[in-house]
Amino acid sequence: MKVERIELYHISIPLPEDFYPSWIPGYPQRFNRSTLIKITTDDGLVGYSAGMAMEEEREGLGTLLGQYLIGQDVEKMEEVRHLLREASYLGWRNSWIEAAFWDLLGKKENKPLYKLLGGKEGRLQAYCSTGEVHEPARRAEEVLAAREMGFKVVKLRVHDHDPQKDIEQIRVVREAVGDSMILGVDANQGWPVTIIEKPPIWDLERALEFARACEEYDMAWLEEPLDMYAFDEMAALRRQTKTAIAGGELTPGWHEHKILFEKESLDIYQPDSTFSGVDTAVKVMQEALGRGLEFSPHTWTNGIGLAINLQVAAACPKKKAVEFPYEPPAWIPQYRDGIMTEHFNIDKEGYITLPDKPGLGFEIDEKALSRYGRKFFDMTPRGLAVKTIRQRGLFSALKLAKKKKQG
Repeated sequence: MKVERIELYHISIPLPEDFYPSWIPGYPQRFNRSTLIKITTDDGLVGYSAGMAMEEEREGLGTLLGQYLIGQDVEKMEEVRHLLREASYLGWRNSWIEAAFWDLLGKKENKPLYKLLGGKEGRLQAYCSTGEVHEPARRAEEVLAAREMGFKVVKLRVHDHDPQKDIEQIRVVREAVGDSMILGVDANQGWPVTIIEKPPIWDLERALEFARACEEYDMAWLEEPLDMYAFDEMAALRRQTKTAIAGGELTPGWHEHKILFEKESLDIYQPDSTFSGVDTAVKVMQEALGRGLEFSPHTWTNGIGLAINLQVAAACPKKKAVEFPYEPPAWIPQYRDGIMTEHFNIDKEGYITLPDKPGLGFEIDEKALSRYGRKFFDMTPRGLAVKTIRQRGLFSALKLAKKKKQG
């Protein structure tokens, strides 16, 4: 089963109102943008994945990928991962593409990915993951509304320069819900973004002060309280608080996760398969469980990214509530999952049931894709050959083809 065709699309789904992500202070996000890859094999199977995008920055990605992936044996996953990593040396980080190959393998075996990875059950408790920082009284009302929807677990956001305002956020919400809900909180300190406003930057002292407040107001976990590479400081924080410390969402590869494990920096590991790759996320899951730690993947990208990480979460034998991005009115299933035929929702008990379809379990809505997407690359083996001949001439193209075949 070899790659016969690669297609790439810029996706831009308009949101009904500006969305202000807590991780980019002051930034009014008006679109849910991503890059969609569609890979077709020589036996007609189609696999998809999507990577988060700000605009159309991956315009030249296809030319790079075509040379690496056209003709690649889909079932040689170790080669696939190596090629994607190698291509990243010359351009963009490409781990998100790996999931498209898992989609193909699942379809070949006629199994959902989570079953291919050893999972048994595709029903997961979801936690409502908010995305903005709101005034405490407003957020308390929103959390109570989430409880009425069926959510039993909610993750709050804090991102203020004033430490007391962050503490006020968790205090007011806890007092509003009492002991009826599990609450966690994300400080978004792992990877500060300064594109619009300068964010607050926590040191160990501030993180510890907030962690002790988390203990007082019974926060189940504190996420990203320090820079993602502050391995020693996170380990020191973990030793000094009873609050579970979570992180690792943008940690790119196994080598960086390995340091987190060796330093004993985290209680809860949250790799995102679109940033680390599915294989690395599964490896992190296995290592965490082997050490008596917890695993719950990050999912705040787009609908396809959510689908990928739900499959990985469902493969985990010790299931923990999984992140469900939800911040109405802008970030809801309709706009988050806009190019998929079916959108992910919770049931009355706060659970998501994964589709029992093979691969990643979703299908693309072709009408929505036509409306929100623009194809910017389409390559087959013949197209790659023609392009090479046009750019380099027939003699050079034949010489290059011979060298590639020889390895």
